[in-house]
Amino acid sequence: MTPVIDFHLHAGLYHELHPWVMDWISETIEDPVAYVSNILTPEGIVRFLRENGVDYAVALAELSPITTGMLSNEGVAELCRGIDCLIPFCSVNPFLVADLAGELEHYVTQMGFRGLKLYPTYHHFYANSNRIYPLYAKAQELGIPVMVHTGSSIFRGARLKYGDPLTMDDVAVDFPDLTLLLVHSGRGFWYDRAYFLAKLHANVYMEISGLPPQKLLDYFPELERVADKVIFGSDWPGMPHVGRNIEIIRGLPLSDETKDKILGGNAARILGL
Repeated sequence: MTPVIDFHLHAGLYHELHPWVMDWISETIEDPVAYVSNILTPEGIVRFLRENGVDYAVALAELSPITTGMLSNEGVAELCRGIDCLIPFCSVNPFLVADLAGELEHYVTQMGFRGLKLYPTYHHFYANSNRIYPLYAKAQELGIPVMVHTGSSIFRGARLKYGDPLTMDDVAVDFPDLTLLLVHSGRGFWYDRAYFLAKLHANVYMEISGLPPQKLLDYFPELERVADKVIFGSDWPGMPHVGRNIEIIRGLPLSDETKDKILGGNAARILGL
């Protein structure tokens, strides 16, 4: 049976986030402090995933002091320790460290991280900047996938110009053996570019976290054509209704095979599960 995999879960506690982030979360969660704190324990996260029909989740660190806050790599590693259903992805901020490749190698080989997420709109860099290339080279050498935030962000301090998926064309060409995920699939501005890049490049995938699942076929009318290149993610806790979103995807007019691929089959292949 194909597992269900949530490729986008933010693994940080309320006190690590800026107030405006918690204000936004409070629009959908009555008491976000208690809600997040109760779930982000070893027992709580396993129970939450099972209740929502999720077999595995990618737990994301985030080092974004300007825009959202600091969800440390060490904290994510600690949360994931001993929990088989959580898969840790680290964060490397190119303006906080000098040796980007060395930093990534440490997190992967010494701390057990299975992938990397980059935040161009939050850290203010273009994804095809030469400054970032040592990270891609090291990730390709280590054989880990790289998630790159594309599209919009509502948080204070974000700069949307850095979210254009077209910058990833250079990266896909220059690192053909590196698995690249376009997080949010160009949300808001660039759905067409994200779709085209996933169709064009064998190593590029569309990750659909933060998108209303009932709108997927409005944004991507020919989604079935790239069934092997689409990855489900929730963007929890910002999108708290994980199980409901999964059920909405199961109800879309797509083949059962395509739904299984989106909800976990493609992710399982990328993660080697």
